[in-house]
Amino acid sequence: MTPIQFAEKYSLSVASPGEGAEREVGGVYCCDLLSMVMGRAHEDDAFLTVMGNVNTIAVAVLADVSCVILCEGIKLDSETLQKAVAQEVCVLCSEESTFQVALKLAKELGLC
Repeated sequence: MTPIQFAEKYSLSVASPGEGAEREVGGVYCCDLLSMVMGRAHEDDAFLTVMGNVNTIAVAVLADVSCVILCEGIKLDSETLQKAVAQEVCVLCSEESTFQVALKLAKELGLC
């Protein structure tokens, strides 16, 4: 499942499409401590967080995740959105909690 397919199925908004229509989600990583994400997220994971700043986009690029999913209604400011678009990072937004989004994604991926 691609990030865009997940967004369409579960009514997440797409802040930045990036490569979200081409990449497959390979796993789920939930964390708000960006230094941990850099060392522990796997390539192609969906990175779920409430941290909607420019550093989140930089970490997404370094970790080579398939997308960033901002939970709890968090939105990107214009500077961060421009960075996500420039770096082709797929950023999705959900009003739901990180747990709720992670559970849906884990079920889609057959992880639970």
